[in-house]
Amino acid sequence: MTDATPTPTAEPEAAPDYETLTRDIADVPAVEVITTVAVHLLSAAAVNLGLDKPDSEHKDLDEARKLITALAGLVTASATEISSFHAAPLRDGLKSLQLAFREASLVPDEPGQGPGEKFTGPVFA
Repeated sequence: MTDATPTPTAEPEAAPDYETLTRDIADVPAVEVITTVAVHLLSAAAVNLGLDKPDSEHKDLDEARKLITALAGLVTASATEISSFHAAPLRDGLKSLQLAFREASLVPDEPGQGPGEKFTGPVFA
């Protein structure tokens, strides 16, 4: 009797076929790309406003301002292209962020001067 255990013959794993794992960007509808980017901007701005959790360590109003302004430009420019069905929730999220920014600021901006308001107009509660 021998103590040697048979070693299985290991075949090298084939490299994954990335072509089948990913969609070609040309096949992704524009509305999907636009809304996905908008949701990423919305989420990043919310985190930078400290809305991710109480006593958030990630609060950075300067970064939030930039992200909200970019989101406002994207939503405003693409609203006619992505239809009201997709644009309305993005507008609601944008307005919520703009109001949260105003609330988080020690010195609130004048109406019309807040982040993204050059694209959306003044935002009031």
